[in-house]
Amino acid sequence: MKIRHRARVLALQALFEIDCAGHHPTLVLERRLEENPLPDPGEGFARELVQGVEAYREELDRLIRQYAPEWPVDQIAIVDRNILRIAIYEIL
Repeated sequence: MKIRHRARVLALQALFEIDCAGHHPTLVLERRLEENPLPDPGEGFARELVQGVEAYREELDRLIRQYAPEWPVDQIAIVDRNILRIAIYEIL
């Protein structure tokens, strides 16, 4: 797997745990990186994704509600919801 792909996988796993269990984002990210170390560019990218999605979560969810009104954000599967958040964050 390429580094950016591995970073996205790690970010998705971290965001899933944060969303599902409510664990602290920094602690989740550090633990994930400790369990699955990435080279520097990948680690930085994973951090950027997790921190960015967390920082802009309300805006990302607003965009999802705006463009998919028949899909309430809280009813979208957790994995799908976080894939959408990551994708929108990367586009913006």
